[in-house]
Amino acid sequence: MTTISKKNQTDSKQSLAIICSSFKNKTEYNLTKEQVDYISNDIKTHDKKFICINTLSRLVCVILVDDKKNHYTSLELIRKNGATITDSLNSEKRMGVSIVNELSNADYSLALAEGIALANYQFIKHKPSAKKTTNTLATINVVDAKVTSQHISNLSIAVDATLKARDLVNEPVNVLNATGLANAFKAMGKSAGFKVEVLNKSKIKQLKMGGLLAVNAGSVDEPTFSVMEYKPKNAKNKKPYVLVGKGVVYDTGGLSLKPTPNSMDLMKCDMAGAAAVGCTMYAIAKAKLNVHVIALVPATDNRPGFNAFAPGDIITMMDGSTVEMLNSDAEGRMILADALHYAKRYKPEMAIELSTLTGAAAAAIGQYGIVSMGTATDEQKTNLTVSGLRMHERLAEFPFWDEYDELIKSDIADQKNLGGPYGGAITAGKFLVKYTDYPYMHFDIAGPAFVTAKDSYRGKGGTGYGVRLLFDFFSNL
Repeated sequence: MTTISKKNQTDSKQSLAIICSSFKNKTEYNLTKEQVDYISNDIKTHDKKFICINTLSRLVCVILVDDKKNHYTSLELIRKNGATITDSLNSEKRMGVSIVNELSNADYSLALAEGIALANYQFIKHKPSAKKTTNTLATINVVDAKVTSQHISNLSIAVDATLKARDLVNEPVNVLNATGLANAFKAMGKSAGFKVEVLNKSKIKQLKMGGLLAVNAGSVDEPTFSVMEYKPKNAKNKKPYVLVGKGVVYDTGGLSLKPTPNSMDLMKCDMAGAAAVGCTMYAIAKAKLNVHVIALVPATDNRPGFNAFAPGDIITMMDGSTVEMLNSDAEGRMILADALHYAKRYKPEMAIELSTLTGAAAAAIGQYGIVSMGTATDEQKTNLTVSGLRMHERLAEFPFWDEYDELIKSDIADQKNLGGPYGGAITAGKFLVKYTDYPYMHFDIAGPAFVTAKDSYRGKGGTGYGVRLLFDFFSNL
């Protein structure tokens, strides 16, 4: 991982990124008059807001920020500039960069460091031939008096947790099955200081988690149910927040087999919700936030083998209700329903569930944000929305009207697991909310959780989507 540090001055031999509102007569950064003139003329002639030059000894980049623009838009643009800087540094085999911020807001320095660090991610552990292409960038020095050590610590934790989530999502199922995912959470709990209990199949049977057991019936690997808890002595909340993450470590669609390519091929990512909540727990504990949080992850793969559940089956869920299972590829809601019912024992302040749940969500808004809906209070929704804007993991709230309940009514069971051709993202949320009796938000991250082409600082493959949003939310409670 890239090291982010606070420094009092720049290193004249290290590459430099300058954040400013204008670039005139900048000779204080050990730049020659010719270099200053070149940058100034390029900005003026081509109306550039971002420019990088290679001075042979180092890379010098200038980012012009208009303080009058929307603050969140500016932060995101700076992060993207950071990704471009990272690519340039690594292509030139540079090892470090200093960030200087001439503006009054420390957020700009932090956003640039964040973009640079997140863009430096690589997943090459299974590629021995990639030694020659390993990134060289190792250090980011922030030279900004407005930035505190606490800022740097929290940023480093958020980046670390996001990259951990990416690693989990990028691992194939032959490396990371349900047990492997649970073991990863145990390791993070030991490292960061939160409790992890993993319920095995026999305990899951005792709890009568019919949804999780039904999805697992076609697999040779046993399911797990991970219960993570961070409870500091000085927690601000009397009732815990509960995070729930979908942990389908691989999804074939079951007997409702997915087509291929570009459907089943990428389904190692179907546990991105689980990765997000587990790695958020890691970040919260590492930062020692004063908040009591519990995370629940039901985990299994979904395969068409053995006694796999079949379309038309009636499944009795943990809460005793029945589901007419009409499509085994709508399996995520089956395992999440048991977890949401399990969460009732904690009487949560609010539950936030993350899942790569529906293609309908991805079709609606693409990879540009999270489809959200739920029963949380207006204040809770506002706080989550602001964190989403700040981290550019934006929430698009969908309606939760009663009419959608009609679409999942079954003639022979309490409800069915498929709503029909319209409103698929909403009917999935409507299915899940029936297992709650507390303020609840459903986050469908099917669009942004895994991308097939490089997306700036989010990279390619697993993005770690949701970790930064949730960490920001809990940091600002």
